[in-house]
Amino acid sequence: MRVFTTVDEVAAAAGQDLGSSDWVVIDQERVDKFAEATGDFQWIHVDVERSRSGPFGGTIAHGYLTLSLVPWLGSQVFSLDTPGAKLNYGVNKVRFPAPLLVGKRVRCHASFGDVTDLPTGKQLIVRYTVEIEGEAKPACVAETVVLLLG
Repeated sequence: MRVFTTVDEVAAAAGQDLGSSDWVVIDQERVDKFAEATGDFQWIHVDVERSRSGPFGGTIAHGYLTLSLVPWLGSQVFSLDTPGAKLNYGVNKVRFPAPLLVGKRVRCHASFGDVTDLPTGKQLIVRYTVEIEGEAKPACVAETVVLLLG
């Protein structure tokens, strides 16, 4: 794991590939708990029997569940131990190119994009790809924005 302790180190890593997290299995229990937390009980996520004859041949994870794994999986790749607050400012772009079937393993690949100066610190773009083991297309591609206040 890469640890950044100054904003200058972060800025120097702009455009760099940071690596990948460990693989994690997405099981039905995780999907069901996400459905409970969000109120999204669409059958393609939670009805195992009905989903077998559905468009994906089984239940799939919610797209936003997949996106919600990014901070945790990303923390296995890098850490921003810079002075000052670190704020999630938003997401520039999110796509879900392939369905994530329950029972599959995923990992997150991270790279830094642009780092720009702000009056209060720096703005960092982080690009994440949530890969599905054995699949050509990823489950999620996201470009997040982090504010490093100093």
